Amino acid sequence: MRIQDQVKEHFQFKVVHEDKKSGARAGVITTPHGEIPTPVFMPVGTHGAIKALPPNFLEDLDTKIILSNTYHLHLSPGSKLVKKAGGLHKFMNWPRPILTDSGGFQVFSLQRKSIKEEGAEFKDHKGKTILLSPETSIEIQQELGSDIMMAFDECIPYPATREYTKKSIDRTHRWLDRCIESWTNPKQALFGIIQGSTYDDYRDECLDELVKRDLPGYAIGGVSVGEGPELMEKIVKYTGPKMPKDKPRYVMGVGNPEDLCMIWENGIDMSDCIIPTKFARGGTLFTRRGKIRIRHKNYRRDFFPIEPNCKCYCCQNFTRAYVKHLFDSNEILGQVLATMHNIEFYKNMAEEAREAILDNRYSQWKEDFLKSYKKDDGSKNN
Repeated sequence: MRIQDQVKEHFQFKVVHEDKKSGARAGVITTPHGEIPTPVFMPVGTHGAIKALPPNFLEDLDTKIILSNTYHLHLSPGSKLVKKAGGLHKFMNWPRPILTDSGGFQVFSLQRKSIKEEGAEFKDHKGKTILLSPETSIEIQQELGSDIMMAFDECIPYPATREYTKKSIDRTHRWLDRCIESWTNPKQALFGIIQGSTYDDYRDECLDELVKRDLPGYAIGGVSVGEGPELMEKIVKYTGPKMPKDKPRYVMGVGNPEDLCMIWENGIDMSDCIIPTKFARGGTLFTRRGKIRIRHKNYRRDFFPIEPNCKCYCCQNFTRAYVKHLFDSNEILGQVLATMHNIEFYKNMAEEAREAILDNRYSQWKEDFLKSYKKDDGSKNN
């Protein structure tokens, strides 16, 4: 029996409802570690931890799934150590689903690397030469024991010529076959990644090649790599609705609230990004009226919560003035509270979008959300 057929016993996806006026849809992903209502935004725990938050806080926030990074966990502490500890879930004491990326994007972000048929060669922080190949990427992810693994691919930079893009996607498809050959654990679902840069015909070609492999899920990769919001929207609008309807659709690395509204409208179920947690640690918090930079002098005597109607621990117990004081004093509690709030904001946003989809009012919800939400710094208006 093919591994693709075996995994169906442990991993399922069901579309619950499609909005009648848009392409948005609500679904449920079932994994060995729990169900994930969609659309869902996944916080990024690169090293097996969401920075500034212990796992029980994430459970209190009702986070359904997190993303961890194959490349970084391979470098430290090493996947074999994690496997010996009982897998990543046990190692980090996280009982809910985990998605691991393949390491392809991290290789893309390295200045010094060599992409060849065997895989991607680079030097680690100690100067040791490492070859990350389709086989080693899958081996690492299986040792980590994530619920969803990503196929190893080349994240194509922007801009890219047609010639470069064609060679890259052909190699990525050969790598995908090697990933499938290395995939042995049916409790782990393998998602393929659609590349193709900004070229519609190459996006079509990638999608066709991936669908032939009959994978449990599919992702749009190679966006949010410098192409700008207009081209990102073009790629997602073109590719998203063409992806199989009975499989989860994932856009990798997208996390601005306005971009999430766009991808959900085009039938995307999953996304991830470091934006909410990274911004939180820098003192930028998300609200329905836009971002606020809590270090701004306007908040020194502001005794309102970050978001008046937010139910997170931060907003229920502390004021903007106090959170500003924590950042000004370099107290780590400020980063903890800000991270809590931003994760809650993103979770609430996805939940509201889901409710709107179920009620066939997604387009109106999106319009109302974007009308309220402002891209500029809310410190000038609060």
